[in-house]
Amino acid sequence: MDFAEEWGEEVEGWSRDTKIDEAKEALESELFAKRPREVFYGRQLGVLFEDRFFHWITHKALSELVEEDQIKSEKVDLEQGKEIRFYWSRKNRYWKRQVQEARKVVIAYSRTEFTRGIGRHAEMLFTAALATVGFTVAAENVRSYKGVAWVETGHDLDRVFERDGIVYGTEIKNTLDYIELEELEIKLKMCSRLGLKPLFIMRMAPKTYIEKVRQAGGFSLIFKWQLYPYGHDRFARKVRDMFGLPVDSPQAIEHGTVQRFLRWHLKAVRSQRE
Repeated sequence: MDFAEEWGEEVEGWSRDTKIDEAKEALESELFAKRPREVFYGRQLGVLFEDRFFHWITHKALSELVEEDQIKSEKVDLEQGKEIRFYWSRKNRYWKRQVQEARKVVIAYSRTEFTRGIGRHAEMLFTAALATVGFTVAAENVRSYKGVAWVETGHDLDRVFERDGIVYGTEIKNTLDYIELEELEIKLKMCSRLGLKPLFIMRMAPKTYIEKVRQAGGFSLIFKWQLYPYGHDRFARKVRDMFGLPVDSPQAIEHGTVQRFLRWHLKAVRSQRE
């Protein structure tokens, strides 16, 4: 399901945010005016502008631009009942061919076997990266820990890491879109029930989500780039070139990424000992 469709029903009931006007101006002046012969899709634009606007703000801005007939839009079928919405400048006369070309690439990286591979790959990369700075895996796919079980839902935590006597309930999200708010809140409740400190390793998250994790005593490690399985570097380059998305196929996590978490962890250890 495309980002725009994914958030469509929920945003309809929200009060209008003034950031929407800023997003509309940015989309028109920086994107559709400068690149009138290209097509874009909802999730792509959410990611391209995520340093300035929450994904749902960009979506709402796009919806209003379409309603005002400033840009054009059409929903396109993918596979297995999934859909995607494309957007383009009113000046673009060849959008149909471009949409079909883009659709083929989106289908390729949206297939279930590929998305599952992306998730598993990130889990392996971060498990290996955290091991280099002394974090060990205490458990995987966790619904219970040391005799305490989570039974309210069917969710589990990807990993439990431990170092210096601190144990982290860890969720690893290697997706372009944000973790769903309901899932985030469930995982925080799980950590609280199981006596674990929350660690959310995510490609990207809004500040409101990061603050929820902080208030629960945890840490959000944001790594920005979606990680394709090693060996898919050519495909990652194609996706970057076509959509401008932050995707890569590295052999390992950069040292500086895990160092951010390590510094926070060592500060927590010092606080416990004082």
